Amino acid sequence: MKYKLFNLKILIILFFAIFITKETFPCTTAVISGKYTKDGRPMLWKNRDTHAINNSLMYFDDGKYSYVGLVNSHDKKKSSVWIGMNRTGFAIMNSASYNLNLNSDADNVGTEGRIMKDALSSCKTIEDFEAYLNNIKKPSGQEANFGVIDAYGGAAYYEFGHEGYVKFDANDPKVAPFGYLIRSNYSFSGKLGKESSGYIRYHTVDQLFYQKASTVGLTPKDIEQNLTKSLYNSLTKRDLYKIYGDLPENSPQYEILKDYIPRIGSSSSSVIQGIKTGENPNLITMWTNVGFPLASIMVPVWIEGANELPYVVKYNEKFNDSPICYAALKLKNEKILNIRWGKFASSYIDINALFNKNESGITQIITKKENEIYSKANSLQSKMRNRGSANKKEIEEFYKWVNQYVIDSYKEEFKIYLN
Repeated sequence: MKYKLFNLKILIILFFAIFITKETFPCTTAVISGKYTKDGRPMLWKNRDTHAINNSLMYFDDGKYSYVGLVNSHDKKKSSVWIGMNRTGFAIMNSASYNLNLNSDADNVGTEGRIMKDALSSCKTIEDFEAYLNNIKKPSGQEANFGVIDAYGGAAYYEFGHEGYVKFDANDPKVAPFGYLIRSNYSFSGKLGKESSGYIRYHTVDQLFYQKASTVGLTPKDIEQNLTKSLYNSLTKRDLYKIYGDLPENSPQYEILKDYIPRIGSSSSSVIQGIKTGENPNLITMWTNVGFPLASIMVPVWIEGANELPYVVKYNEKFNDSPICYAALKLKNEKILNIRWGKFASSYIDINALFNKNESGITQIITKKENEIYSKANSLQSKMRNRGSANKKEIEEFYKWVNQYVIDSYKEEFKIYLN
């Protein structure tokens, strides 16, 4: 009997070990060709949804190319990266897919993060990534949509299942007539049906993207502020900010947070802005909301900054997390999703805490703070582009400023102390 109980415990442990290493929650992502962005540079976007809600940024120098990636703060070995960029201008992200391996008996291993970490350390072009995928033993144990850009104009999705991948090129007008591709949690090369998820989120992004792409063009700021933080549902046609935004502050108004781009398990949102063909790859930029996106202030990073990433986005032992993720989760738990009783209590979000007539909502305050960061970051970015190269000293000076600005913002606005 003891032996059977022991074996049962082992099976339970193994189950959870596999479970937590797999990107099991939905994500919303996009690959955008430089032909259709406002400044001619390709972009990747990932709104990450996961059980691993504690996130940080980390610099790696353990392969052929150095790289910066988003990692799980509690992943002690830092063996997986969930979106990242490297020194050659190559960048990658993923979304989980649930409809590629429906007729296969092979197991899903769920090591997308390890694949992305390997790719960042070894790939320079999307062709390099294709060769990498071709060399993975089949059945692959994977079921994911990998989005990739490089320094040569490459921009594509690879829907990768047990037996291989199907490529969707964002530069091909027959595949991407508006210059962008969107993936939530199903693959276009798989069977559509109840097995998948994210259909509503897909159409929400498509509507919001088209409005911008067809007029002024897409920018990282548009995506991070107008999509990542959007509470519009394309099926119901309800925009929660518009419905409840005229209520005065301290007038709690709860709605179920379901089928919107930000979700209960949203742990971060990042836009990687690539380079034009011929530009220095060290100009590639990662604009990141580390932590629950509705309560996290955006911080940009560059590969040239190396290991001197901003203090607020790096793992910190004091918080067992990155400081900015700690702050965002504190606001999420205490102000935004603060219902405590009931099985589904955590599904209810207080819209008034985010957005109100007095403009004292958390998202309203954070947007104003971010505008200052975008302004200074864009000025630095333009200076470096005009010179033709990123400058480590200038980046470190910006990091010093943005660290203090973020620390002061959470302290003054929300009484959250990060140092």
